[in-house]
Amino acid sequence: MSFTNKVFALLPIVLLISVYLFGQNNCKVLMTEIDSAYIGKCKKGLAHGKGLATGTDTYEGRFKKGWPDGSGTYTWWSGEIYKGGFLDGVKDGEGTYTYSKNGKDTTLVGLWKNDVYIGAKPKNPVVKQLVSIDRYNFRKNSTAQNRVLIDFYQNGGRNVRITDLLIIADSGYEVNLGHSKGFKDMTFPVTMTLKYFTPNKLQTRQVYCIFEFTIFEAGDWRVDLFN
Repeated sequence: MSFTNKVFALLPIVLLISVYLFGQNNCKVLMTEIDSAYIGKCKKGLAHGKGLATGTDTYEGRFKKGWPDGSGTYTWWSGEIYKGGFLDGVKDGEGTYTYSKNGKDTTLVGLWKNDVYIGAKPKNPVVKQLVSIDRYNFRKNSTAQNRVLIDFYQNGGRNVRITDLLIIADSGYEVNLGHSKGFKDMTFPVTMTLKYFTPNKLQTRQVYCIFEFTIFEAGDWRVDLFN
């Protein structure tokens, strides 16, 4: 292929790149530290979706309406790096922040809220003993109470045939709420042990069940047990 033909063959590619870059230049990032250049997805003239923005600092990740929002990596001009969740341009959610302290690299891992570190991510509940339980589920409600309530299920509905139920907890006071049974005013982490009898699914014999677990994070917890 002659040089002239090569030039003509490349022209469409060059034009496409030029159009693409022109479109990116019209796509704004609203954070002044990274608003010099942007490559990525755009919506209504603002960075929206996955993209890369640079300025005195650099950010690569998800954008929403011109701001870092979602999962991404932010690198400051000083060398500090945060990788994790963002909301409206600030650290929010789970993430890892690496910075220099007294000349040594230091890493802070955990949860952020409105750009403020609020602590390490709590450990998930741990099941220590499981006997004759088909499956289980831990749920944390958004109330201010510190309690754990247990709900029993079988064959798609409430299991109301529980007998000889014994619940032991290392803190709190026993409470019944409808069909739910458990403890309130607890101090976390808390370990609980349940022992009871229930008919099997076919209702042909009694089975002895044991469920022991530890919950580390304070809150209003529901534990669903399925036999």
